[in-house]
Amino acid sequence: MTAPPASGRFRSVSSVIALVAGGLILALVVVDVPLARLAHQSLNASGGSSPVWFSAALGVVGFVVASRKPGNPLGWIMLAAAAVSSLSQDASFYMVADYRLRHGGLPLGWVAVLAQPGWAVSIVLSGLLVLLFPDGRPPSPRWRWVLWLYLAAATLYLVGVLIASVGAIAGHDIRVDASGNLLVLSHPTGSSMWWGVVEGVFLPVVAVCWLGSVVAQVASYRRSSGIRRQQLKWLLAGSATALICVPLTVYLSGMRGLPGLAGGITGAVALLAIPVCMGVAILRYRLFDIDRIVSRTLAYAIVTGLLVGVYAGIVLLATREVSINEPVAVAGSTLAVAALFNPLRRRVQRAVDRRFNRARYDADNIVAAFAARLQDAAGPDSVQDELASTVQNALEPTYLSVWLRLEQEGTR
Repeated sequence: MTAPPASGRFRSVSSVIALVAGGLILALVVVDVPLARLAHQSLNASGGSSPVWFSAALGVVGFVVASRKPGNPLGWIMLAAAAVSSLSQDASFYMVADYRLRHGGLPLGWVAVLAQPGWAVSIVLSGLLVLLFPDGRPPSPRWRWVLWLYLAAATLYLVGVLIASVGAIAGHDIRVDASGNLLVLSHPTGSSMWWGVVEGVFLPVVAVCWLGSVVAQVASYRRSSGIRRQQLKWLLAGSATALICVPLTVYLSGMRGLPGLAGGITGAVALLAIPVCMGVAILRYRLFDIDRIVSRTLAYAIVTGLLVGVYAGIVLLATREVSINEPVAVAGSTLAVAALFNPLRRRVQRAVDRRFNRARYDADNIVAAFAARLQDAAGPDSVQDELASTVQNALEPTYLSVWLRLEQEGTR
């Protein structure tokens, strides 16, 4: 019996490790429920870290990427970020329950103090995801200095967090705010003022490195082609979605009713857009659908905005200028919008495809030209040549053949 190849063993071991890490993240997320009740808080109230459901979703994406693409470090980085974020959430709830409600009466509170700053680790790992996308390496060798600068600043920050936490434990000065953060970290005073200096150095450096990562990916997109270009399109699409949804979430936060629900949905989309798009790009699942997704999204957004404007304009014009009853104005506006929808959608979709989905736009033009030439075709040979030429120009296949079924004599 021959031993399995090294690559097969590596994939098997990687799958087991990914499964164990996924199980650990699931356990940490499930533990959040009783810990939140113990702290008398909601599941989204843990300080510093992301919501519980986001850690679970990030863990799912990381598990799929790590198990399918074990050689790509981004899947493992996602798993690590989800694990430390979940652990930080658990520690935040436990610290509130121990040091604010029970006054230090629960066991192993010091372990929670050491684990709670794990949100800082998750932030550092999130920055690495953007910088090392999509294959685990910087976009080009000249951007390695950004990686090393980022890692140096992150190491300084994490060491400072550890020193401050250990100092609070050793000095029996564990004070916790309502979100579960150590006050020595969130509001440094007195002998802890040094931590404010570390934060003042870390945050600008991280911001510059994150900005550099975005610039590097944009530059890589401009000079890339093929699969890598499509992968970067997914990353840019997720980033654009997050940038659009974050201001909407801030604006709608705190509102009640439907606006509050919309704010919650946009917040979820803002958090999930980038990791989900990264997972699709790394796994290359329906990779080339990004052009269609972008063009359809833009087209329907433009059409919706135009129709809403037409609807509101007709209603206002009819009720204020022409003095038509409001129910009649609403009915007329609805009919006008319904009549305009399909023609407007076709025109807008064509204009958007011309700019953002050029392949489909060119293919449509090629097929339309073929249909026009087919009317003047003289015989099957010319039709065959035209068909082969059209398919070659539209789809660019590596191999092309045309099968013709010839009718027998005496049959119709």
